[in-house]
Amino acid sequence: MTRTDHDRRTTGPPHRTADGPAYAVVIPTLARDTLADCLAALAAATGPRPEEIVVVDDRSDPDPAALEHPLSVLGDLRDRTTVLTSGGRGPAAARNTGLRAVTTPWVAFLDDDVQVGPHWCAQLVQDLAEASDDTAAVQGVIAVPLPGERHPTDFERGTAGLARARWITADMAYRTAALRQVAGFDERFRRAFREDADLALRVMDAGWRIRRGRRTTRHPVRPADRWVSLHAQRGNADDALMVRLHGPDWWRKACAPRGRIRAHLAVTAAGAAACALAAARRPRLAAAAGLGWAAGTAEFAWARIAPGPRTRHEVTTMIVTSVLIPPAATWYWLSGLWRHRAAPAWQEVAP
Repeated sequence: MTRTDHDRRTTGPPHRTADGPAYAVVIPTLARDTLADCLAALAAATGPRPEEIVVVDDRSDPDPAALEHPLSVLGDLRDRTTVLTSGGRGPAAARNTGLRAVTTPWVAFLDDDVQVGPHWCAQLVQDLAEASDDTAAVQGVIAVPLPGERHPTDFERGTAGLARARWITADMAYRTAALRQVAGFDERFRRAFREDADLALRVMDAGWRIRRGRRTTRHPVRPADRWVSLHAQRGNADDALMVRLHGPDWWRKACAPRGRIRAHLAVTAAGAAACALAAARRPRLAAAAGLGWAAGTAEFAWARIAPGPRTRHEVTTMIVTSVLIPPAATWYWLSGLWRHRAAPAWQEVAP
């Protein structure tokens, strides 16, 4: 970790200001185009200002010049802002880097592709002031704008699910002491996926509560290529790690959707069996297995096509990726189980 800004103050801010609890803001970033809008919205928000802002550059080969314009929109908040680097190890490690730097009793994590509401600072301080002593975190309310002139695409519907998700760090304020009690984020989660649920489960296992606040934050749908759903299958390896850490019922504990991994495993097995049986010259059995694969794939594709805009581009993308996703999901799930086979359950390492 290296500092790329002015030295921090040697004396930390008070635990409370005249307006309410003192807080810091930590924003991990890959210097995407969305960062400037994120910081501009934060600078414009009314209410008690953050005592500290820590922007953590998580690129493996950071270029400080790429952050000059985004940081310039902060105005007078620029003097409270520090830039750190975390070596390209993922958002969990980046947030831990920011956590180690802050000195306030509360730290609010924002993603670099969100835009806080116009009264966010005031609403955040109210959320924190109303938090009971056993409350470790207060989650913001996420709004995902969707197109009004057509049905949303598969990717847009997936992003809209963030509005219903629990504990997501797109806008989540944590009590600093609670984070340090559980050693922060688990840095084995290298993607922006499940690291928030893992942290929340560990915090609640330690006896804390998490509640939803009133402040609002906008999460626009970012541009994405047609293969984004295929790339997202890497998250199945993180689901496998969650099973190792929190048990096979972690889905229920985290109030998370179970997903389609069991269906993907079945469809992939049917496809593999069809190929193996065909090679073994068992045509009838191969045809039966192939029919199972085709039926499962068709059901998956239609489930994604039916609610969408059904444009030629969207339909073609859904058909092609629905063929590719089950084996990709299976590969990442099994490789995750193998890679994390020795990971102890959280209760086994909890203090």
